[in-house]
Amino acid sequence: MIKTVRITGMSCKHCAMRVEKALNALEGVAATVNLEKGEAAVESAAEVDDAVLAEAVSRAGYALVP
Repeated sequence: MIKTVRITGMSCKHCAMRVEKALNALEGVAATVNLEKGEAAVESAAEVDDAVLAEAVSRAGYALVP
């Protein structure tokens, strides 16, 4: 599964790294954040629910755009 999610609240490279770290902490997830686009490319072998991704991003201090 590969999906792109939009993220709000990121304003610098440190923000992007924080979100990337939070997403990559999820089991089986490999994520890459693009600060300029305000989005993350999320790849995993199994389907990951958007609510799980939103929770991880929220814990990092940012928000997933529904």
